[in-house]
Formats: sequence, C-alpha cells, structure tokens
Amino acid sequence: MNNIATRRRLRLLATGLAALVLGLTGTQSTYASPADQGCPTAEIFATDNTSIITDPADPRLRTRLTRFDHEVRTLIRAHGARPAASTLLDGVFWSDDLKQATYERSREFDVNRVDRDGLHHIAGVIAKEYDQESVLTFRCLPRTSPETDAVEIEVPGVRVSGLRDALVADPEAREKLGGGSVTLDGRLLLVAPIAELPFARTFVTGLGADWNEARVRYGDREFVN
Repeated sequence: MNNIATRRRLRLLATGLAALVLGLTGTQSTYASPADQGCPTAEIFATDNTSIITDPADPRLRTRLTRFDHEVRTLIRAHGARPAASTLLDGVFWSDDLKQATYERSREFDVNRVDRDGLHHIAGVIAKEYDQESVLTFRCLPRTSPETDAVEIEVPGVRVSGLRDALVADPEAREKLGGGSVTLDGRLLLVAPIAELPFARTFVTGLGADWNEARVRYGDREFVN
C-alpha cells in the first residue's frame, strides 16, 4: 500500500475536518448575516501528524498538540496575519484504501487580518513545514457571495465514538462527507460543500444532535498543498 497516497486522501477528507454549522430553510441561523455568523476572518485546520492511525485507543490521539499550537500561531503572525483562538479536535475519517475508520488529533486556528492570498500562502507554509498533503482553510463570507461554496456546521451533543459508528454504518456519508471532527467538549465540526447541506442535516440529526442548536457559517473552503 502506498502510505503517501493514503495520507493524501485522508487529508483531503479532513475537514476535520470536519465543524457543523449548516444553514437550511426553517433554521434561524440559515440566513444569518456575516456579522451574525460570529466568524473570524478565516480558519485553518491542520495537524503535525503524518501517520495513519486506525486504533481509537492509540496514545498519539491523547496529545494536546501544545507545541504545534505555539509554532503555528507564531508562523501565522510571522506572515502578517493575526492568530486568535485555537481549538483541539478529534477527527474521524474513512479510508477507502484501508476500508476502516482512521483517527487524527488536529487543531483549528482562527485567523484575522488576512486576505485570500495570504491565507493560501500561510496554509501552504504549514503544509510544507509539517509534511502534510493538504491543509484545509475556510474563509467566512456572506451567504450570497459569489465565492461562497461551502458551509461550516457546528452542533453540540456528539461523541467521537458516535461519529465513528455512523461513518462505518453509512456508505453515503463516507462518500459525501468523508468524516468530521469533535471538540473535547462534544461539539461536532464539519466543513461541507453547499450541495451536501440536506444530506448533512440528516446525518447530524441521525447522530442524535438537536438541529435547533446547530449554527451555520457560509464561506469558501480550500485544500492547500
């Protein structure tokens, strides 16, 4: 098996990884204005992991990525942007090559004072510095922006084990969503194409989460390598 090719596929699935904040008709957050979305200018989802982890009890999944957090925030600042909060994530993704769920610890970094080109450049530096096949970025934009092609969904009340079981049991979710991430306090995070909003909502409620508590952000996603 080509581990490099497999890691590339996993990075392209990560969303995350995955933050679930969908906006659909009938949900108050669906039509939130940019100011209401509560977004930083942009977000970067990244890790320093280069291994394929299939055991949920693997001790590498207990790291808090403290040094990585400090290094990336320093890097963001060095390239002219302003780092804000950083969130530790437990990611679960599906590997077609391995035919099983894979796991990864990562962090989501809020970034302010950055434009599209600057964000792309910073993500590319992170990918090169930490030997990543790709780094996911999300720029928060108005719902009606011509550049908006994705949503970030965030909803509380999800366990990593539940996310893993749902992916294993649902081939359509594996194909359309690839995976997602959960914060340490149980908030599901998923970045998805706008076209998959209806499916993502069904997936989220199937996990037992309350869609009325879901928050949606619109924007532009990019996998930078």
